[in-house]
Amino acid sequence: MNHRYIATGLFTASLALSLPAVAMSEQAFQARAAEVFKPLMEKYDVPGLAVGLTWKGKHYVYTQGMADRAAAIAVDSDTLFELGSLSKTFNVTLAALAQQRSLLSLDDPVAKHIPELGKRPFGALSLMDLATHHSSGLPLQPPDEAKDDASLMVWLKQWQPLAGRGHERAYSNVSIGMLGRISAQAFGQPYAQALHNSVLQPLALQHTYVDVPATQMKHYAYGYARETNAAIRVNPGMLDAEAYGLKSDIDDMLRFVDINLGAVAIPEQLSAAIQATHQGVTRTSEFTQAMIWERYPWPVSRERLLAGNAPALALESQPASRLSTREISEQGVLFSKTGSTNGFGGYVAFIPDEEIGLVLLANRNVPLEPRVDAAFTLLQQVLKGER
Repeated sequence: MNHRYIATGLFTASLALSLPAVAMSEQAFQARAAEVFKPLMEKYDVPGLAVGLTWKGKHYVYTQGMADRAAAIAVDSDTLFELGSLSKTFNVTLAALAQQRSLLSLDDPVAKHIPELGKRPFGALSLMDLATHHSSGLPLQPPDEAKDDASLMVWLKQWQPLAGRGHERAYSNVSIGMLGRISAQAFGQPYAQALHNSVLQPLALQHTYVDVPATQMKHYAYGYARETNAAIRVNPGMLDAEAYGLKSDIDDMLRFVDINLGAVAIPEQLSAAIQATHQGVTRTSEFTQAMIWERYPWPVSRERLLAGNAPALALESQPASRLSTREISEQGVLFSKTGSTNGFGGYVAFIPDEEIGLVLLANRNVPLEPRVDAAFTLLQQVLKGER
């Protein structure tokens, strides 16, 4: 509890009424988080999870269950979870930073950076198209025939957008993966090195990795497959580092949310890059698409938030229109992003107006809607001021 604001007999009633609201107690958070997330764990047989809340400058962390069932290792604040597509928010930060440093422009066509894709539909896409899934028809995953860089390039040369559909939103690891490749190329480094040197290290994210170091493997949780319940970890794949390859712990992810809320001082160019990733670029039926982040009006209804996280939004091409001017204001906005691998499921949401953000990391790929619903329930309960 923030003892600066505890009223004593020395305060008058009028002064006490004028004081800012205190953050909730740790005990109240633990009770509320358990009430919300224990039923989710039971229903979906979630081995373990970590939930972090940042609110008005204070962090709260709730951990439950096992990081490794066979070894009986409990989840704690040091447990590393696979981030899945939450990794994409770091990818676009690198791209926006490259623009800040005049290494590229997000308005550039892909062909400017990969000349062999000149006069091909993929080459005509802009880097901002890649950052906002505005491609009309790129698949979620790279095709099976793209087994290495050479075969991927052959496929990209042959790719055709959906005929007569314009640039619809097609959620794709291919688009964001290629953005990461191009951004890293602009820095003159492999992707993992560019991300570490230019984003993770300057942001002081000390436990966020593409490749978990040997010294940290003891903290790396196992995920558990939905169908077989086998203990698994993510397999290497084409564009994996760029699209879904990061691993992190709850403390680093809470710091990343604080950075996105503007609550942590970071280098000026990185701050500008983070702000750029928040700007609304295209409009879909349920949200405005920023650079990976999804913008919902705040307050938002539960129904709208869940509709925006329905499986069809990730699996099917959806109508989307480019805005004539970007939505820059962060007032009245909830920012949202899910992330999954075969064995893990995560979610991040933050609301600048409320100085609040939430991180959910689990070693089970819980379906998107109940995952988001539980997180939204906790946010609502905290903001109702039930202490």
